[in-house]
Amino acid sequence: APVKSKGKLIAILYLENNLTPGIFNPERQHLIDLLSGQIAVSIENALVYENLEQKVKERTALIEEQKTVIESEKEKSDALLLNILPFETAEELKQTGHYKPRKYENATILFSDFVGFTSLSESLSAEELVEMIDTCYRGFDQIIKKHGIEKIKTIGDAYMCAGGIPVPDEQHAEKVVKTAIDMISFIKELKKERLSKGLPFGEIRIGINSGPIIAGVVGSTKFAYDIWGDAVNIAARMESAGEGGKINIGKATWNMVKDTFPCHYRGKVQAKNKGEVDMYFIDIDSVVAENTNEQNSVISIEGK
Repeated sequence: APVKSKGKLIAILYLENNLTPGIFNPERQHLIDLLSGQIAVSIENALVYENLEQKVKERTALIEEQKTVIESEKEKSDALLLNILPFETAEELKQTGHYKPRKYENATILFSDFVGFTSLSESLSAEELVEMIDTCYRGFDQIIKKHGIEKIKTIGDAYMCAGGIPVPDEQHAEKVVKTAIDMISFIKELKKERLSKGLPFGEIRIGINSGPIIAGVVGSTKFAYDIWGDAVNIAARMESAGEGGKINIGKATWNMVKDTFPCHYRGKVQAKNKGEVDMYFIDIDSVVAENTNEQNSVISIEGK
């Protein structure tokens, strides 16, 4: 008996009986035709279900693939956002769509730039100059991460970071000074390496100051986390009034670190738009020597 679906032959129902003659009479043949019709419907349903099940599997696989892509892109965008903004700031932006400006009663700001950068840039090709700055800034990025300091921005050869933001920290001044000392040491080693290869290099000067600031996110495109306040302006003056290879700090910072780091008073130094300002140099050599002695002492004890 043919098994048809929508007029097309899709199977054959074969029945055989060699025991009883004349068993396939017209009534039973009619019953067999009905049975073949039911079989056709069953086969159709089975094919439809199989096709539907396959489509569900394909659709599920597509959704999972899209979900993976979306999660991957979200991770990339989150990483990019965290590369621009502090974690706490980025989280607030994602949750609320904006960041409320914060006032910090006390933070410590660090500015650094290269001495004689203009003449240095004239002796290097564009590629060499960018490579040199990139090497320095990558080193600085690792140093501030080590000490828990927040990078604010770079402007040409100037690097700006701050301690005590966006999360207040009572040790912000000490941590920023340690950051500055590590920056100076890093640049000294890099200078030796470059000079040994016959490549030109200079020194950096660092200025640090502490005080109240305002922090916020500005702009709608290429937005940036930035800080403002008189303490920031004075920190910039500390840098410009400093010297290569030295860390120049303001009185506010000195008051917080004088018992931790040896300093010497420079006197009142003229600062642009600020008049005469008290300035101090961190005695870097004494700090490095003290750290070396401590390390040697530890090694000696461990040796015993």
